[in-house]
Amino acid sequence: MKSIATLVLALVALGAQSAELLRTVIDREVRAAWSREKVEPSQLADDATFLRRTYLDLVGTVPTYEESRAFLDDLGKDKRAKLADKLLTDKRHAKHQMQIWDLIIFTRNPANPAFTSKRDVFKSWLEKQFTENVPWDALVRKMMLAEEPGSAMFHVQYRNKPEDETVAVSRIFLGTQLQCARCHDHPFEDLSQKDFYGMAGFFVRLQVLQETKGKEKVYTIGEKSSGDVLFTGPVIDAAPGQKGEPVKPKFLGGTALKEPTLPADFKEPDYRKIKKAPYPKPFFSRKEKLAAWMTSTDNLYFARAAVNRVWSQFMGRGLVHPVDDLKPDSEASHPALLDALAREFAAHKFDLRWLMKEIVLSETYQRDSAGPGTMAAPKWYERARVRPLSAEELMATMRVATGFNVAEGLEAKMPSSASSYMLKIFGKPADGRGNFQGGVPEHLYLNNGSQLRSIIRAKKGNLADTLLKSEVPWEERVDHLMLATLTRLPSSTEREKLVAYITEKKDNAKETQERLEEAIWALLNSARFRFNY
Repeated sequence: MKSIATLVLALVALGAQSAELLRTVIDREVRAAWSREKVEPSQLADDATFLRRTYLDLVGTVPTYEESRAFLDDLGKDKRAKLADKLLTDKRHAKHQMQIWDLIIFTRNPANPAFTSKRDVFKSWLEKQFTENVPWDALVRKMMLAEEPGSAMFHVQYRNKPEDETVAVSRIFLGTQLQCARCHDHPFEDLSQKDFYGMAGFFVRLQVLQETKGKEKVYTIGEKSSGDVLFTGPVIDAAPGQKGEPVKPKFLGGTALKEPTLPADFKEPDYRKIKKAPYPKPFFSRKEKLAAWMTSTDNLYFARAAVNRVWSQFMGRGLVHPVDDLKPDSEASHPALLDALAREFAAHKFDLRWLMKEIVLSETYQRDSAGPGTMAAPKWYERARVRPLSAEELMATMRVATGFNVAEGLEAKMPSSASSYMLKIFGKPADGRGNFQGGVPEHLYLNNGSQLRSIIRAKKGNLADTLLKSEVPWEERVDHLMLATLTRLPSSTEREKLVAYITEKKDNAKETQERLEEAIWALLNSARFRFNY
């Protein structure tokens, strides 16, 4: 592409780590944009707001009452940095990142229905990578090589569909939309149809071997030594029975793959007859070359696509938006910041935890969500984004807020169908642009659903039971209630009204319990609970 050389030169210092903290660079570049665009930023968020936002973004749930109280009572100046360190090494962080990237990679409804029932093995593998803080380049390389148990599922999803896999790999890991060039030369980019099929050539030889071990199906990825994508020209000109011209692999925006000639006496194994792993090694592996090229520090696309996605994950929109259309000549809202993020990410060996920490500890991330603008995710990051909790976050948050996780006997009684039902109701996939529209099923579930009522109802050890058995004044119990559900203390008016409502018939224990449960229900149905602020 035309501007590749220019951008490569701009990032030539990928290996040179800056002494300046990345969070400082973030704030400086964002402030410069405020000045240029004449934007007035919001104030920094208070501790309670930062606490809830950071828990949701890093571990996918809210803090417990005890965790909230400990953080808010801490007078140390470095407590936000300590919180970030704590959450980034919490086992829930790995699970949360797994959920985020599983949905990016496969969506809730994979194109290959047969894959859905085997997805757990991939999730387990992916969670392990985040638990061990495997660098992003190594993680993606493992996924492309598909040599570890569970890692093969990306290729399995696109078995015998090299063109579909080309679109997915380019969009997810390189931030580039190639689907237009699948049928014709791209009308607006320096990208031909042959460029598209050059990338598809890396996947055309992949083979999927399926074995049954016990009750489980196990997949292994093999690779043939011969075979090319056949190019027939623009789809509109394709004729029935036309075989097409073989297209050799070519790196996106780069050079063609140099591939040795097969020996004259070479004979390709009949993969249909191979019933047990391992597959024979190919004479030359295109898959290995693609994995090495994709994750190289010299690959402009890779680092920029990764940091743009992570930035969007925490800030609500990418520096190039939408995040999966990151062309070499794309106009970023903050070009120097995007370059700095990519450069420093590579210099820090693609350490995702390091990158996330720097973003979370920037003043840009820590802004309050209140402000004059109406955009849920402001373009200039003058205030924090407002976003709904994902289905997984909402389920986890309800369990933490109501004390469901510690209540005696409740864990065993929660039917698996409840989680499936919530995923169906709240689990519409994100469109990558921060759009959200609540539907009638959500309101019906939250307002009338028996499952929500069941986890609120007082049972030994949960929130309602703890507050009913407490002997401290109801004012303190209401403080506990608000911290547990909304991660903040009530205002004096809220405290007064809640105490008056719950204790209106204090001589009637049953009435008090019912009113407390109604108060919990109302808080869980509030916008403050449904969203991240």
